[in-house]
Amino acid sequence: MTTRVVRGQERKSRRLKARFGVEDLSRIAFLGNASVAGAWVITGQPERVGTLLRLCIYLPDGEEVLVRGRVQWAKKIPPNLIRLSKNAGMGIKFTRFESGLSLFSDYLATLRF
Repeated sequence: MTTRVVRGQERKSRRLKARFGVEDLSRIAFLGNASVAGAWVITGQPERVGTLLRLCIYLPDGEEVLVRGRVQWAKKIPPNLIRLSKNAGMGIKFTRFESGLSLFSDYLATLRF
């Protein structure tokens, strides 16, 4: 596991299952890294930059974290090449936690460098 500092926020790398969408949570993805300020969402179908979306993050213990965010960057990759790309998907800046902020923060605090 590695950590990465992005604009003053330490992002911890950990693959977590997630669902996302503009209105509903219909698309499946994974987080590549995350902090309480944002995350890299690995997907072959990223939304456009500036899009507001909802994200459900599934923690290893089964808890769910619901968050809203804005797409800061996006890189579309054909689905068959996602495993070969190191930055496919989109960067999400979290704008509001609907639920689970303390769960997510506590989970990130348990991860080592």
